[in-house]
Amino acid sequence: MAKQISCRGIYEQTPSEDGQAGERVLVDRVWPEGVRRQGAPLDHWVRDVAPSVELERWYGHDPLRFDEFRRRYLAELGDQEHRQAAARLRDLAERGGLILLSAGQDLAHSHTAVLAEWLTGGDRRVSEPPGPTPAGSGPYGYRAAVSTAVADLNAGSLAFVMGTAIVSTALYVNGAGTASAVLLWTALAGFAVLVPAYGWRLLRHRQRFVADLLGPRAFAFLTLAISSNVLAARIAPDGHIAVAGAFLAFGALGWLLLDYGIPLALITTLKRGPSFDQVNGTWFLWAVGSESVAVAAAASARMTSGPVLPALAVVCWSVGLLQYLLTAAIVLARLLARPVRAEGLMTSVWIFMGAAAICVLAGVRLISLPPGTLLLTRPVIAGSSVVLWAFSTWLVPLLLALGVWRHALRRIPLRYDLGWWNLVFPIGMYAVTTHELGRATGTSWMTTLGRWEGWVAAAVWAVAFVAMVATMLRHRPGTGRGAGPPARRRDRPGSPSTTPPGTQP
Repeated sequence: MAKQISCRGIYEQTPSEDGQAGERVLVDRVWPEGVRRQGAPLDHWVRDVAPSVELERWYGHDPLRFDEFRRRYLAELGDQEHRQAAARLRDLAERGGLILLSAGQDLAHSHTAVLAEWLTGGDRRVSEPPGPTPAGSGPYGYRAAVSTAVADLNAGSLAFVMGTAIVSTALYVNGAGTASAVLLWTALAGFAVLVPAYGWRLLRHRQRFVADLLGPRAFAFLTLAISSNVLAARIAPDGHIAVAGAFLAFGALGWLLLDYGIPLALITTLKRGPSFDQVNGTWFLWAVGSESVAVAAAASARMTSGPVLPALAVVCWSVGLLQYLLTAAIVLARLLARPVRAEGLMTSVWIFMGAAAICVLAGVRLISLPPGTLLLTRPVIAGSSVVLWAFSTWLVPLLLALGVWRHALRRIPLRYDLGWWNLVFPIGMYAVTTHELGRATGTSWMTTLGRWEGWVAAAVWAVAFVAMVATMLRHRPGTGRGAGPPARRRDRPGSPSTTPPGTQP
């Protein structure tokens, strides 16, 4: 099918605001709350193409169940109930562009994304419903579960490595050598598993990989480079110069490709729906990527000689600083100018603070380099670092208040997802930054504060890690809530909405 098919939120901009051409079709089974039927910004409502009530209730918009949800929904699209509605969508798509609308917030993990993939021919095995298979064996056993997990690997999965490595650094500066080493090896193990998984996904599922690369969370791919650079900065003080250099080379190359490639892809592609509502906290990873190169290069430069690494560190620090200011303006404009729903406000917003903190850490690392190796004067770098540290400190109460608003006032369940590591990394980075800035400026109270913050970061890491392991155990193949077919229940009049808003990764 040659025509463009895109997914949009029903609460996003109207056709007159975004200028996107095409038939706008609501594909939810339940009419969205707060949208008046008279004058609604859509052309059609094809409710019968939505997932069954039973499947929606089982899924619950849990991203960890998305791979299984996708498989079951694709099977449903081949049955008689969905076939007529799907044929209508195909007819509409043939006339021109097609815009699939949904009330969900996390469209990347919704039925609209699966439906768009199916309509464009992304999965041609729709009419093959899964048969009964013994738990842990056959095509839907552990081997298939691993394959599916790789196929649906989140672009920001290496946030786990980032958070673990920076908390290891926080423990290192606190003198907790054993605990720091344990977390370092944990981060290295995660890196060794996830990086090949990225490569496998690119080779075996290129279409879905590219679709993520052209989506609103494309900047999450920069976690690949950032995690490598954070590991390099942690390993360098231990004297393993060659290993740190290898991680720095990998991270710098990944940063060079992605730091240019992602903006170019987003600017030049025609396969996206332009919307200011797509701006999210992961966009700050654009600046974090540049600053991570600066931190790793400065850490390695302290152990070696030559002008290359100090120059690289200064250039990347300067570039990352400007990228942070530009991104902060865009994200603040989005938060202040457009409505923000509690369901869509996730922990990625904490990268706002983490990006400012890593700018400070890069500056502190620069001013500790030998005289005559910098392109900028130390007072300029030190002054900018103090201003950014003050701003990142100011952000902490604001972010905490937003969390209270989301979970306490709006009663959004506090349930583990990958986004928790977007919280661990900023807290760990802020702790290291506070400690190192205090040491560089001779401010004892700041150094003490940084030590206490380091232990807070370790506690947050432990909570996130335990929650991650517990969630993985609950959803392993053949056991727990995720096993077996969904229970067959009849939908009763007046029942709650079957399409509850999801969460963003």
